[in-house]
Amino acid sequence: MCLLPLVAAAVSAPRTPLLLLGRGLVAAMSTTESLKSVDYEVFGNVQGVCFRMYTEGEAKKIGVVGWVKNTSKGTVTGQVQGPEEKVNSMKSWLSKVGSPSSRIDRTDFSNEKTISKLEYTNFSIRY
Repeated sequence: MCLLPLVAAAVSAPRTPLLLLGRGLVAAMSTTESLKSVDYEVFGNVQGVCFRMYTEGEAKKIGVVGWVKNTSKGTVTGQVQGPEEKVNSMKSWLSKVGSPSSRIDRTDFSNEKTISKLEYTNFSIRY
């Protein structure tokens, strides 16, 4: 196997700082990118349909951190943090997509604010 093209690509690649986040490397955020935090509660048929598992998967795919859990009143609640654009993508997913077997009636968002740093290192399911 010839590694020369790989070496050349690595040498000529732009120098983007990388951060170890969760289980993978991601490009470091620029200092102009604002971080957001938002709490959410999803109403509808969202328990017993793998909603938390799909939420965790989508959050990791998008690149946000936070948590998700079932409530005693049949809803799913949690918090999402990350760059504003990615948080907005997750908000859209929580409002319109969900897990394949779920039915989302509405999603309430609260305590949306700009934060100076992430409070979590990954996205997790809470029990």
